[in-house]
Parts: sequence; structure tokens; C-alpha cells
Amino acid sequence: MKSPPAMDPEAPPGTPPDDEEEKRGGRKGVPWRMTLSLAYQSLGVVYGDLSTSPLYVYKAAFAEDIQHTESNEEILGVLSFVFWTLTLVPLLKYVCIVLRADDHGEGGTFALYSLLCRHARAALLPPGRAAAAAGDDDDLFDAGAAKKAAPENGNAVTLGGRGGGAAASVRRLLEKHKVLQRVLLVLALVGTCMVIGDGVLTPAISVFSAVSGLELSMEKEHHKYVELPIACIILVCLFALQHYGTHRVGFIFAPIVITWLLCISMIGVYNIIHWEPTVYRALSPYYMYKFLKKTQRGGWMSLGGILLCVTGSEAMFADLGHFNQLSIQIAFTCMVYPALILAYMGQAAYLCRHHTMESDYRIGFYVSVPEKIRWPVLAIAILAAVVGSQAVITGTFSMIKQCTSLGCFPRVKIVHTSAKVHGQIYIPEINWILMILCLAVTIGFRDTKHLGNASGLAVITVMLVTTCLMSLVIVLCWHKSIFLAIGFIVFFGTIEALYFSAALIKFREGAWVPIVLAFIFMLIMCIWHYGTIKKYEFDVESKVSINWLLGLGPNLGIVRVRGIGLIHTELETGIPAIFSHFVTNLPAFHQVLIFMCIKNVPIPHVRHEERFLVGRIGPKEYRIYRCIVRYGYHDFHKDDMEFEKELVCSIAEFIRSGSSKLNGLSDDFDKDEEQRMSVVRTGSIRMLEEEGTVENTVGPSHAREIQSPSPSPTPPPAAAVGVKKRVRFVLPAASPKPNAGVQEELQELSDAREAGMAFILGHSHVKAKSGSSFLRRFVINFCYDFLRRNSRGPNYAVTIPHASTLEVGMMYYV
Repeated sequence: MKSPPAMDPEAPPGTPPDDEEEKRGGRKGVPWRMTLSLAYQSLGVVYGDLSTSPLYVYKAAFAEDIQHTESNEEILGVLSFVFWTLTLVPLLKYVCIVLRADDHGEGGTFALYSLLCRHARAALLPPGRAAAAAGDDDDLFDAGAAKKAAPENGNAVTLGGRGGGAAASVRRLLEKHKVLQRVLLVLALVGTCMVIGDGVLTPAISVFSAVSGLELSMEKEHHKYVELPIACIILVCLFALQHYGTHRVGFIFAPIVITWLLCISMIGVYNIIHWEPTVYRALSPYYMYKFLKKTQRGGWMSLGGILLCVTGSEAMFADLGHFNQLSIQIAFTCMVYPALILAYMGQAAYLCRHHTMESDYRIGFYVSVPEKIRWPVLAIAILAAVVGSQAVITGTFSMIKQCTSLGCFPRVKIVHTSAKVHGQIYIPEINWILMILCLAVTIGFRDTKHLGNASGLAVITVMLVTTCLMSLVIVLCWHKSIFLAIGFIVFFGTIEALYFSAALIKFREGAWVPIVLAFIFMLIMCIWHYGTIKKYEFDVESKVSINWLLGLGPNLGIVRVRGIGLIHTELETGIPAIFSHFVTNLPAFHQVLIFMCIKNVPIPHVRHEERFLVGRIGPKEYRIYRCIVRYGYHDFHKDDMEFEKELVCSIAEFIRSGSSKLNGLSDDFDKDEEQRMSVVRTGSIRMLEEEGTVENTVGPSHAREIQSPSPSPTPPPAAAVGVKKRVRFVLPAASPKPNAGVQEELQELSDAREAGMAFILGHSHVKAKSGSSFLRRFVINFCYDFLRRNSRGPNYAVTIPHASTLEVGMMYYV
């Protein structure tokens, strides 16, 4: 099968268009100038959180022990742990391995989950399950029959490349046992909830730690009354400015982080030379052994503070969609990693000569900063903390959008703050919830020790989830040896499990916060997912056959009225029960009827030319169509006016191309089955809404009576009052003249478009069946109903004019 000219034959369908792919840097052979530019930008977006970790790592690790030590072994042991943790986790695991597991250029927990679902058909969500199992969507993942062999790059493996050996065994195991599918979904949701929790904790600890530099210039009795109000004011301003969008201040983010990294690295070099030049000894792993041997349980508990040195590492993978692998790798290995190592070595060198302190609050970062430059460093640190917090908040918005697109979170208002970068979004409800929670933990804890314990558990949990999912990716997607996957999970899982245990042991000292936050968000996601599944199952069970629709005319005297009726449904086949409920009570519908299903498929982006799937319901003279509109979880939903035009043009293109014959089906319609859906590549037909004549166009030339399958003919159109725009379809210049049947159908479509479009929306009330258990009635009747009533409506229904909307109420008993 030859790929159409609009598509890159080398790229698997479903990947972004060429210009979007180059923006992400996903295409091989990206110019070095663009790669270096992306690496520069990534410093401000990705590494803000990771670069500010020196503000609080040593203080969190030695909050109770350092003032009692009389030797440097503990300090060198912590430095050794910091060095090897930064080397093994961000550098080896993420930069060298995890970044390669992108989902068509996108990263993050849900990207890994959707990648696995496509290869193992393990999705439990209705849109995801349909996307993974429906044959109509195979064109998104397969480039055709000739491309069903698995390519060498695991990122591009499609449903056609099924693999064998260990991959086939693991795939069959996942597909056979639904409990494993549930575990996979829960694992992805746990990681997502912990990322949201990190969005609450990271701004708090970053800003509070940056402001804590004031303690060195004030009395202890005074600074505690100044730090908290200043930190809260900065946090309120940070969240209040979110609606302006990252792009408005994005150009200053990278210089701030670069200035901060250069600052801490130069301070580190100064401290090494001036205080302890032999501090490099701590790079030997032997000092980790000595540290644990001497400190024992206290040293193990201090690992909960040491793991904060990798806070923000997950952002390298989560924000992969805005950059490319090479740019993130260059920025980390050439700038971030050396600067952080020098900063930690410099702090250790200073503490080796000043390990006897008056009190524990003087063990922070600023004590190692020379007094002459302390105030400029404080200002840069606050700016860097704001940048790091901004990146985490934006990443939280992106994660919520992914969950909403895949049906795992109640619908929220999503505002796109940039016309050029669709990944830059703002969610008002989530923003204010994050601000309230962030202020609550800041005011409640008031110190970096408890904030560090809370943040550390959230960070290490996300890393553990990524390790578990990556081990499956190695087998299922990359088709590597199962022993390699076991080695990966054993090596990195052991390291992360050690840190996880150290963080979890501090449950009563702050680590309970991310667990409670994750539990609340997990509960919301599970309830919404459960209600969505049950509602979808009710729709499937209650749909009516096409025979019922074909028999409507003689039984009820159906009247066809002018215009286009657009009925939204979540079903991809059959007639939704909401339409039968509507027609039974009001026996009339429009001369052109479109059943529209908006489907979120588990890939980041769907090409524009592959967005619309169009099919016909019933014989041609019925003028009833089905259109499935597919969006990836990172796609941008267009405004309603533009969407309406594209929808009508896709129907017109379907009529012109004669898709029923292209699929090998005759004009004789089989009443028991619908015709197969066809991908309609929009753009060849344009729709003009203006007066005058256009060459090579099809449109209404005179008023006529519209033929209807029902015995009641459509009344002739009323005489136009005043000037009225007429609808014309402009065909491609090289296209042959359509035959009489196509012209008639296009004329009727343009007639209906002139008369207007009515939106028939279902307003469902979900209730538990009689005889259900108390838990099920509580979840459905109270919890799910509360979330549904307080969430946003569907995206397509937000700006629909009320005069064009008809809501049909129906009770769902699940």
C-alpha cells in the first residue's frame, strides 16, 4: 500500500507532522544549531528543580546528626552517596536508558503506560481499549501491510510488530489476566498521583529553602517571623501569574538557571580550593560503606534527605515532548551534572572545616557562601527556585491533561497559553488547588526537614514506578532479553527501594503528606474511571440496531427537517440509546444526520489528515453518517467554528471519494452491518460560505424538495429574508467532475449547512441498579455523581450557542 504524499513514508502514521516533529527534535538529522538551541531552552524548563536541590540536601540529610560529629567521615560519606546517586539515577538510568523509551516523542508515566497498552492490548479505559483493539485505528500504528514487520527502533514498534519469545509470553500473560491489567493501570495512576503531589511539595521546599538564606543576617528569634510570610507571598505570586503562561517569561528562565549553575559551581570550586582540596576522596564508593558502618540506623534514615539530590530528574523524561533526547542529554552531561557535583563537593569541603555548628539551622547552603556575595546569591536562588517551581507546576498541568484525555480524571477547563507551543497550558481549578495545598504544607511544617521528608517520598515513588514500567518496555517494546529487563529492575529497583524505605520510615515526620495527597487523587481517579467504565458499558448494552432505524419511517411517521443534526455519542458502532429515546418522544430529525464520536487514542498526536474516520449508516438516500474524530493525549482541540467546517468538509470528501466502493462494498446496503469506516484526508475540499458563483464548485442552485426515507417529505425551504450566505464546496482543480448522484448528495449537504447545525447532546443521570451493594450505591450515586456535576462538560460543548443545542435527558442504571 503506497503512503499518501502528505505523509512521511519513513515515519509511522500517528506521529506528528514534519514541522511539529522538528520542533520536538524527534527526527534524526536535526541540525546541531537547533539541537544546541533546544539544549539551552531545556535548562530553563527541565532543570530548574534539579539545579536548586543543593539548597536543602545537606540540611535535610544532617538535620539531627552533624552538630555532634567530631570527624569528617559522615560528611564525606554523604558526599559519596550524593555523587553516586546523581551518577546512577539521573545520568545512567534517565539520560542513557529511559529517554529512549519515548512514545512518539513524548515522555512521562502515562506515555509509558500508553506505549505498553498498544503493544499488549492491556488498556482498561474505554477509549484506550477501543484504540488498541479496533481495526479502524490500526492505521495510526501500522504504516500498511508492507510495514508490519517490527522495526529496529523500539520506539516505532507498532501493533504489526508483535515480536516473539519472551515478548510474546509476557504479552499473552498481560492480555489473559485482567488483574494484571488493573495492576498496570494502578501503577500508572500511582506514579501520576505522586507527580501531582510533587507539584504541591516542590514549590514549597524550593521557595522556603531559598528564602531561608535570611537566617544568616538575622537573629534566630527574628528570622522565623520573616521567612514564612515572604515564602507565602512568593508562592501566592507564583500561582497567581500562571494564567499568563510560561511563554511570556520563558525567555528569561534559561539565563536564570545558567547563572545559578555557574554561581554554585564557582562557589564550589572556591570552597574546595580554600577549605579542603582532598574532598575528592569521597568519590570513592568506599566512603558510603564507612558511612553506613559508622552511623548504622541514623545513616540509613539520612538517606531520605540524600535522595533529594535527584529531585526533578523525572522532569527530564516528562518534558521530553518539548525537546529531543540529544538536547536533554547535552544539557545535563555538559552543564547540570558537573555544576551539581562541584556544588556538593564545595559544600562538603566547607563543612569538613566547620562541622561544629551552633545549631542545626546553620547547616544550609548559604553558610558555605562567602559573606560578600551572599545577598546576590540569595536573589539568584529565589529566582531559580521560582523557575524550578514553575516547571513542576506546568508539568502537573500537562499530567492532568493526559489523565483527562484518557478518561482517568474529571474534565477540567484547559486554557492554552501559547499559540505556538500547544504543550503550554493552564488549568485554573488545579492551579488554585495546588496553591492552597502548597500554602497549607508550608505554613504547617515551616521547616525544610519535614518538607524534605514529604518531597523525598513523592520523588522516589515516581522513580520506582518508572523502573517497573521500563522493565516491561524493555521486553514488550524493545524485544530485548527478559534477563536484561530483570537486571534493570533488580539494579535500579534495589537502589530506589533502599531510598524508598528510608523515606517511608519518616512517615510521621512529613512523609505522610504525599501518601495522603496521592490517596485523595487516586480515589478521585478510580471513582471517575469506574463510573466512566460503567456508563460506557451501559451505552454498549443499550444501543439499538440499524434495523430499528430503517424501520422508523412507516411505524412512527418520522419527519425530516432542514439542517444538520450532530449527535454526540461515545459509541463507534450502532445507534446510541439516547437517540432512540429522543426519536420516540419527538418523531423528527434533520435531513442530514451525523453521529459523532470524539475518541482519545493512546498516542501523543494524531496527524491532521488522519483525524476523521467517516462512514455511512443505512442507504445513501437516508443521508446518515458516522464520524469518529480522533485526538492524541497531547493534541490541541480547535474552536467550534473551525471544527464544524472541518467536520462538514470531511463528510463532503467522503461523499466525493465514493468511499463505500473503495472499501470493496457495493451500493446494496447490508441492513445487519454498518459499512467500514474510512480515513478521510481533509484539505482537498474547501467550504465557502459567501454569495456569488465559484468555478468547479458544488452547491445548491435552486430550492428543491429534499427526498427522505420516511413517507413525510421535507417541507420546501422558506423564502429567504434579506441577504443570506450560501454554502459552496470548492473541489480540487484537477479532480474529475462528480457524477449526478454525488452532486445531489453534496447539494443536499450544502443545503443543510445553510439551514444551520443543531447539536443534540445527551444529559445522562447515572444511578446504581436496584439491589446493588451499599458500596456501589455510595460510589455511583454520591461520589461519581458529585464529580460529574462539578466537572466541566465535554470540550466540544463549551462554546456551542445555546440556541443551537438540544439536550436529551436519560437515566443510566449501572
